[in-house]
Amino acid sequence: MTFGVAAYLCWGFFPLYWPLLEPAGSLEILAHRFVWSMVFVLVAITAMGKWRTFLAIARDRRLMLILAAASVTIALNWGGFIYGVTNGHVIETSLGYFINPLVTVLLAVFVLKETLRPAQWAAVAIGIIAVVVLTVDYGRLPWVALLVAFSFAAYGFLKKKADLGAFEGLGMETAILFPVALAFLVTLQARGELAFGHEGPGNVTLLVGTGVVTAIPLLLFGAAATRLSLTTIGILQYLGPIIQFITGLTIFHEDMTTARWVGFVLVWIALVVFTVDAMTSRRRLLRETAEACAI
Repeated sequence: MTFGVAAYLCWGFFPLYWPLLEPAGSLEILAHRFVWSMVFVLVAITAMGKWRTFLAIARDRRLMLILAAASVTIALNWGGFIYGVTNGHVIETSLGYFINPLVTVLLAVFVLKETLRPAQWAAVAIGIIAVVVLTVDYGRLPWVALLVAFSFAAYGFLKKKADLGAFEGLGMETAILFPVALAFLVTLQARGELAFGHEGPGNVTLLVGTGVVTAIPLLLFGAAATRLSLTTIGILQYLGPIIQFITGLTIFHEDMTTARWVGFVLVWIALVVFTVDAMTSRRRLLRETAEACAI
């Protein structure tokens, strides 16, 4: 439980880290995150002696296509999140992770052709109503939240299809976009717009640290995933967006109108319905399995 809580605490407090990287812009921060995440992960792969596995992945065409798609979706997710927390939309990014489970359910319906239980449909319907309420209040679609939610749901789907270890998968995903990220940073330097190396050693250290802060929660989550039940992990996943929401409200002092409170409360109701149904269904399945084994 400690590893799982620690992982989600790290993700929850992420909004406090990215604004420290100013004056680097969102795209430069995203590029650094790919570059330094790759460096950190490759060092870890070397330390763990997993180069043979890593190179085998590179020779698997099917896996590489899946990982290429995963690299694009995680770039959209990281980019949306970084933009949100550095431009006064911390609460909206938390909304994205709150509605992510509902988006994942929709993905299961339209891509995997799964059939939803009535309670799941009810949760999705309430979530859609919440998005409509928030759209009316914002005067626009909450696109940061939707980008974060849909990209992360798609990333989870692709990661499940790839079925790789955290470091091998992340290493290849970052390697795929590493040349693009590096070329972008070189272009910024040529145009005289690169923050890295021009804003003091503190800024350099924090930008390099994007690789560490990306990898550490993954290490903690990997340790937790082998020790905790899916039900516990499913509940813990809400810890991150709860902390992000509180951070946006109390530290960044973002506005929460009455309509936004209504929208968020609807999302939370949808998540309660969704979580209770998932837990009930899992208990029923375990009970039926135990009874079948007893027979």
